[in-house]
Amino acid sequence: MTDAAVKETNAGSNRDAALAGLYEDVANKHMFPFWATTDDVTNDEVRQLMATAKALPYKWSYADDIEPLLRLSAKLISMDDSERRSLILCNPGLKPRRASVSTMYTAYRLNDPNEIMPPHKHSPSAIRFGLTGKGNFTGVAGEDITFGPGDMVLTPNDAWHNHGTIGDEEAVNLSVLDLPLIETLNAIHFDHEYTEIENGVTVKKRTQTANVPDDYSQAIYGAGGMTPRWVDHYRGGGLSSPMYVYRWERMLEIFDRFRDVEGDPHEALMVEYTDPTRGEPVFKTITFFAQMLRPGEKTLPLRQTASLLVAPFEGKGHSIIDGERFDWNAFDTLAVPGGAWCEHHNDSDTDPVYMFVASDEPTLKKLALYKSWGQTADGDITRLL
Repeated sequence: MTDAAVKETNAGSNRDAALAGLYEDVANKHMFPFWATTDDVTNDEVRQLMATAKALPYKWSYADDIEPLLRLSAKLISMDDSERRSLILCNPGLKPRRASVSTMYTAYRLNDPNEIMPPHKHSPSAIRFGLTGKGNFTGVAGEDITFGPGDMVLTPNDAWHNHGTIGDEEAVNLSVLDLPLIETLNAIHFDHEYTEIENGVTVKKRTQTANVPDDYSQAIYGAGGMTPRWVDHYRGGGLSSPMYVYRWERMLEIFDRFRDVEGDPHEALMVEYTDPTRGEPVFKTITFFAQMLRPGEKTLPLRQTASLLVAPFEGKGHSIIDGERFDWNAFDTLAVPGGAWCEHHNDSDTDPVYMFVASDEPTLKKLALYKSWGQTADGDITRLL
């Protein structure tokens, strides 16, 4: 080997050693080198930077996975053990985070008869959606709400609320929270010290005192386009829709009225739950939809930057998410990560399918990051408005 070749080899070795030392020092000082010097997996910084945890398309089966564990937990965990006996659905691509998709999680709860938890409040926004039983209960900001299958109840950011069941029948509901998003923003807070003023004295209470009549939400906001002016439309802090319960029977009336219209090729018949005073989503961060697929109906593939949690409520069928087929039944939950292609199929020729859908679309729209694309029947891809 010539002297020049020896010098070149030594220079290369010295550079490799220096680079190795540089990378070690950068890592030890909790920094990241944003450059790519080689295609080698170890030092391809762009590849490493992009290799963050991502939500995967996934299905949780209610009958096979969720319900058996709910029933066992109800036997083993009492209200004295924990006021929160819920099962959170954790996406396998995001472990160990408590997240069903990157910004939201779904949790299921079985309440025993006459089981009421104390009030609390928190910065994440949440809803409860009834699955079984007529006695699901949520008291929120002074409105006592009893709800059944298909009803959606809001528990807004920073509004006092409590959950449970009324009557001698057990009840199951699912909740959706934007907790993973709020956690990412480092804006989490919980408060369990609920008090009321009695005779001029602050008293800690285990239940909220109702300050509006039963079914207040429907009485005040149940007539679209007509809003009473003598009530407080900013109750609970004004951070959400002031209508706290959305009844399934009203949603069915809309679907029945329009079941013969053409609908949208990528969404079939889809209705958004909105704030009746502003026409906006019920929360600033996440929104909710009911979706109907008529007998034999299927949607064309849709891709959007928003992440979805899809809970079939009635009927059975299958969805194809990024080329993978997921067969589902009522009360299952599907994770549809942002950026995934998704299509839904009603496998029945005689019965409709109804699905409950949660989306982080409002957050993405506020950040100018929401985009969607659809595939035509011929397979062409178009940008959707």
